[in-house]
Amino acid sequence: MNNIYGVTLEELERYFLDKNNKKFKAVQVFDWVYKKGINSFDDMRNVSKETINMLKQDFYFGKLKIIDKKEDVDVSKYLFELDDNEKVEAVVMYHDYGTSICISTQVGCNMGCKFCESGRLKKVRNLKTYEMVLQILMVGKDISKKITHIVLMGIGEPFDNYDNVIKFIDIVNSGKGLDIGSRHITVSTCGIVPKIKEFANFDKQVNLAISLHAPTNEIRDSIMNINKVYKIEEIIDAVKYYINKTNRRVTFEYIMLKDINDSKECALKLSSLLKGINCYVNLIPYNETSHIEYKKSSKDSILAFYDVLKKNNIGVTIRREFGSKVNAACGQLRSHYLEV
Repeated sequence: MNNIYGVTLEELERYFLDKNNKKFKAVQVFDWVYKKGINSFDDMRNVSKETINMLKQDFYFGKLKIIDKKEDVDVSKYLFELDDNEKVEAVVMYHDYGTSICISTQVGCNMGCKFCESGRLKKVRNLKTYEMVLQILMVGKDISKKITHIVLMGIGEPFDNYDNVIKFIDIVNSGKGLDIGSRHITVSTCGIVPKIKEFANFDKQVNLAISLHAPTNEIRDSIMNINKVYKIEEIIDAVKYYINKTNRRVTFEYIMLKDINDSKECALKLSSLLKGINCYVNLIPYNETSHIEYKKSSKDSILAFYDVLKKNNIGVTIRREFGSKVNAACGQLRSHYLEV
């Protein structure tokens, strides 16, 4: 049996056609599941009993268990337990432009970024498509608000779970599904070059973010294992390919680590690296964790870095800090729960 939340509209249409039924029934089912929010096929009032019984034989409704929730100003962090007792996180943030959620795509992560709590506990498995969709549905229900923006930047590397992530985007973006606009969906990668190029051929205008975090291979090698596989030059070439194919701006994420990558010299090198690229840089104050030695850059260092980029005509923002009191850094709540 398949979880209904892991099935795209197109797959459901093919299912009905294979059963010698009309494919419009797929739209009816999606309407009940995503617009009306039912969690039982028996609640679908304009669908025949025969169709309901057929669906019950081939699909089921699943859910995740919320086992912890932490709240701070404009942010809530959720810890979910999956069917196999593994744990993942999601963070919901309230902005003036809407309600965004940062979801996990894997249980753990194999990318091994030295500053990241998720990578410290290693990858257990990929999340299935329905497990990603359910993070949004369950948080939306808990807060009684519509999720308007999605960021795939929680536990895991989305491009290491590429096929399930693409299906997830299809479902949440569908006008018959959660109807979240493609430009309100952002996928973040630490730099898996072949998948960046494959993503350039994806037919939805989803935002791409690159977790760069260093202006040179020497620094990046020391903090991100992925750089030993794909060097900065290869990532930049892949980004240029992506921009040429999609005509879309790319975000470069840059976590500010004290005395590691936050000098004015680093800012100048980053400016040179990104010159002429249709992009902007998102400077991220580091969320410190007790397990990892890196420290957050001072406000003065962040502002000085920002000024250098600005003066060199690089688009730049400083991310607003969320949730330092609720273990909001990627993987913190999960690791705390596992080690208590």
